[in-house]
Amino acid sequence: MQGFDQGDRIIKSQSFTSVWDAIEDTPQAAASMKARSTLLMELANVIQKCGMTQAQAAELFGVTQPRISELMRGKIDLFSLESLMNMASTAGMSPVVKLSKPKALCVRCNTKKQVALAA
Repeated sequence: MQGFDQGDRIIKSQSFTSVWDAIEDTPQAAASMKARSTLLMELANVIQKCGMTQAQAAELFGVTQPRISELMRGKIDLFSLESLMNMASTAGMSPVVKLSKPKALCVRCNTKKQVALAA
């Protein structure tokens, strides 16, 4: 789909499966942000649904109260995937990583196998 801006230049529109795919520079960064945002939202939901204070949540998740404040305000850039996984695990949430089958990688692997077999 194309559109025109005021200077009559063609602007191509793109569609993305996730906001992270649109704003991150690499698929790796987008994947990390998707996982981190899911964990961050779930941890915040648990705190909110249980009616915990930030101090109680900090004790439950094994972090400081200011860290919970950052989590509740959605400061995703301050949290690594590992720290969010650790917080969820500490709280007994059993986080799970789900992977899909690789798409482009299989094509490259098959090509390398064919080259190796031909040699």
